[in-house]
Amino acid sequence: MEWIDSMRGFTMILVVAYHVSMMGYGENPKDSSYLSLCVLFRMPLFFFISGFFAYGSRTLWNLRTLGNSLWKKIRIQVIPTVIFFSLFIIMLHRSSWDEAVSLLQRDTKGGYWFTIVLLQMFIIYYLFAYIEHFFTERLERLRLRWLPITLLWLGALSVYATWYMPSWFHYQKQEWLQWSSVSQVIIFFHFFVAGNIVHRYWERFQRLFDTSWFAPLVMTIAIVAVCEHFRWHELRRQWANLPRTFAMYTLMLTVILVFRHYASVFSSRTLAGRTLQYIGVRTLDVYLLHFLFIVNIPMLGPWIKACRPNFVLDLTASLAGAALVVAVCLAASAVLRISPFFRRHLFGRS
Repeated sequence: MEWIDSMRGFTMILVVAYHVSMMGYGENPKDSSYLSLCVLFRMPLFFFISGFFAYGSRTLWNLRTLGNSLWKKIRIQVIPTVIFFSLFIIMLHRSSWDEAVSLLQRDTKGGYWFTIVLLQMFIIYYLFAYIEHFFTERLERLRLRWLPITLLWLGALSVYATWYMPSWFHYQKQEWLQWSSVSQVIIFFHFFVAGNIVHRYWERFQRLFDTSWFAPLVMTIAIVAVCEHFRWHELRRQWANLPRTFAMYTLMLTVILVFRHYASVFSSRTLAGRTLQYIGVRTLDVYLLHFLFIVNIPMLGPWIKACRPNFVLDLTASLAGAALVVAVCLAASAVLRISPFFRRHLFGRS
């Protein structure tokens, strides 16, 4: 499905654009019409796609498969992250050891949190899939094959909900949740599981997507939920997260519906499709490299803020900076990939 690789490339561009606006232009999501919308679905969509590709219908789960899968993800996710995070500290921050430790103690790791969080999600899912296979035959006889993965999604969604209920639950301020980035796992893991569910029952979801009522309903809910989120997002009330969550899911679904519907536009037969797919299969390269090449124009942020609300101006400036950064990252990746050693240990490619 080429359109999914294109969608992954599109999502990577949004991730870079977000960081360009935040780190390069000095914008703030609360002051930016583009950032406040983009933040609702860019990372949920990324984790959804990761969960989608995590499922393999033909995978025979045993101890050997579990061990190989875990080691492969650890090698791909940890080694490159450590290397590029070290370069980020040395080249850009010229930081002291204390400042580097301070960044590591934060859940976002100076930006290099995604691979660590994704690794934790894969570990949870692989352990789940290994345990699940012991009950597969019995569940199929009872026609309950859907039950374990559904319970995992509901459990992940419930834990996510408690994160935004500080008056009822008090674990959010524990330091280990920050330095381990488990806080980000709590926030995003349910999107990973949702993507896995969609892949497991892809034929059924396609029939749902093709109904005449589904797309209008999703888009209508998205508009209402986004408006409600923008109206209440500054409040510290627990129920304010409800429209935000609806906005995240429906915006994510809207992007999926658009890319699927226009799959021919995003195929390898078109320039747009080939470009986005090229970025899509090199998302790890772009993610690890782009922090080193962020466009730094700090005076642009205050100027955009002074012109608000101007969504088109904000979006154009962010995407223009992102296009330049992505192009440089792909060029650097192409050079580094010449070496089989770098290709394997920096980007996990054999």
